[in-house]
Amino acid sequence: MLRKALVLSLPLFFATGTAWSQQRSPGKAAATPPPGVAAPPAAPAAAPDELKQKVAQLDAEMFAAFNAKDVDKLTSYFADNLEFYHDKGGLANFTQTKEGFTRLFAQSPDITRTLVPGSLEVYPVQGYGAMHIATQQFCHVENGRDDCGNSKFVMVWQQQGSAWKITRVVSYDH
Repeated sequence: MLRKALVLSLPLFFATGTAWSQQRSPGKAAATPPPGVAAPPAAPAAAPDELKQKVAQLDAEMFAAFNAKDVDKLTSYFADNLEFYHDKGGLANFTQTKEGFTRLFAQSPDITRTLVPGSLEVYPVQGYGAMHIATQQFCHVENGRDDCGNSKFVMVWQQQGSAWKITRVVSYDH
């Protein structure tokens, strides 16, 4: 029943986007933006361990807000131009995502999210930010018993100075 609640209440839980920039492969030139598209400002380079720690921290903070049912704090991690793709619920924008979280928390006030240990993968996106890939578990009590389900997700984080915002989410395998 958790899957049904998530599908009906939250037609959104993580997206993808294709940036024009690509990491440079040995022997290949860097990709250039399409005509008329300006390159995004370069994000400072971070060591892979440092970047993974930063994204793990952002994940923990964001989902502490989820578990506290603090919709405003939770959605403060999302960019205004958010695209949230959900394999069962389709595509949602920022406003639809915020409304979906509000409905979900009203319908399942005991729902919690945890990151599945060992599942976190982080990849730098040159000149943009990072990709955050992992498996998460959502649980709530139904008929006096824990009802839990795992799903996979990809989040694309954009770094703007010291601020990090999620611009794309893909949530799948529900």
